[in-house]
Amino acid sequence: MKNHCYENYPLKIVFLSNILILSIYIIDAAIIYNLGWFYSVLYLIYCLILEIKVLKTGCVNCYYYGKICGFGKGRLSALFFKKGDPSKFSHKELKWKDMIPDMLVFIVPTLAGIFILLSNFSWLILSLIAVLLILSLFGNALIRGLTCPKCKQSELGCPAQDLFQKNEK
Repeated sequence: MKNHCYENYPLKIVFLSNILILSIYIIDAAIIYNLGWFYSVLYLIYCLILEIKVLKTGCVNCYYYGKICGFGKGRLSALFFKKGDPSKFSHKELKWKDMIPDMLVFIVPTLAGIFILLSNFSWLILSLIAVLLILSLFGNALIRGLTCPKCKQSELGCPAQDLFQKNEK
């Protein structure tokens, strides 16, 4: 059992987690923009749809609904959607295939960047891909390290935590 869980996360953690995801989205869009502005807009619409889906299907059932979670989405979800059933969050089983839409946020821009590099090498694109890799892998791990250990929902049951703990065993 955890020593102390946040009832509402400190705003500095919410700020850091949102700066990270916005930075990733902006870098991704910048990479894809080199294929054409239309593709970059489509990608950003895809990211927006994923964010809305999280708010509508996950956050409404979370302990932090109406509160400030580590990502600020509990309060945001309460502005747009009706409270759901917290037992749905705790009992949802997450599999790796369920994470494919989220992984595409990282995979598509990386593949687009590689395609761009192969067709017309650019140090800028190579640098953006490197920064994307660092932020996506290490940045996300850092944010999860700041948020998950102090999360009340993880004590109650978190499908993502369950999925990742299975791999560690």
